[in-house]
Amino acid sequence: MGNRRRVLDAAIELVGVSGVRALTHARVDAAAELPKGSTSNYFRTRAALIAGVIEHLAALELADAGVPNISSANDLVAALTHMIAAQSTTFAARTRARYALFLEAEGDAVAPLQAQRQGFEAWTRDSLLALGGDDAARNTHFLMAACDGLLLHLVTVDPTIAIEPIVTLAVRSALGLTDL
Repeated sequence: MGNRRRVLDAAIELVGVSGVRALTHARVDAAAELPKGSTSNYFRTRAALIAGVIEHLAALELADAGVPNISSANDLVAALTHMIAAQSTTFAARTRARYALFLEAEGDAVAPLQAQRQGFEAWTRDSLLALGGDDAARNTHFLMAACDGLLLHLVTVDPTIAIEPIVTLAVRSALGLTDL
């Protein structure tokens, strides 16, 4: 792994654990175990560092999503459950970093995260459309909000809550399935 990647990975972890205010060049150097001044070689200003972290975070999350093909409600439940489980355990610091950056970054800096989010929204809408038609596709925001709320609950309140039953209920509701 190159030093630039070490800087960005360390910065994401730092933001995920300590918040955006903790993001300084010196702290990233220390977290990445690199010589003093290394971070500023790649990102001259704090704004550039934040923009770099956001771009890197969006790229990592897009690569991890692996947007599978969905052919049934069970496929959609399994995919969403897997994504939420990974984001609340293995990638919990990354998830917290994304939340912090969405809340504190300004202007065009969050554009990569917004673009990544729009891509996931399109995938969710397309999956619902394929499974339940236009009526289901209109529930895209509902399903995404339910999953977002569950993820936030997992990383802030109760990491032990069962994911699959909640996702199942949300997917079945979004699809208008009556046997909830």
